[in-house]
Amino acid sequence: MTYQISRTITRILTGAVLLTVYLFQVYNRYQAGILSMDKIQSLAQLMLLFLGIGIVVTIAVEIVFHILFSIGVAMKETIKKEGDCDDKEIGRTIKQEMVEDEMAKLIDLKSLKIGYAISSIGFVSSLISLALGHPVFITVNILFVSLFIAGILEGFARIYYYKRGI
Repeated sequence: MTYQISRTITRILTGAVLLTVYLFQVYNRYQAGILSMDKIQSLAQLMLLFLGIGIVVTIAVEIVFHILFSIGVAMKETIKKEGDCDDKEIGRTIKQEMVEDEMAKLIDLKSLKIGYAISSIGFVSSLISLALGHPVFITVNILFVSLFIAGILEGFARIYYYKRGI
């Protein structure tokens, strides 16, 4: 599996876990009476908390991913060369794996386009929900969840384009 696909799968899994934990938190807090349909302040605090958690978790997962990926490449090179491999060779191989060419940039642009489309649909859906008289609680959650889903679907589109090509 290539570096780009492995990294994208890691990002998708991180986003899916964060979204699931957020939805459980909203559901549990709503059931406990901490969140209510008319009080939006506690929901905003929860969303800000999850934005912070998301940033920290994403950075930590990226660091761990790069470390594990580098270890995997080093082990593969050592096995391939039967133990006769120096650090410079391993470093060159890791850099070659992580290189981003024009095709990778084009794939990023196409998948970003899909992500923006999904988040735009979520934004319009939240406006429609508000126009139909639904509580602000529902509207804000539609918007927040659509941003998570946009990131996840953007990752799936990126994997699809890497597998299929452009």
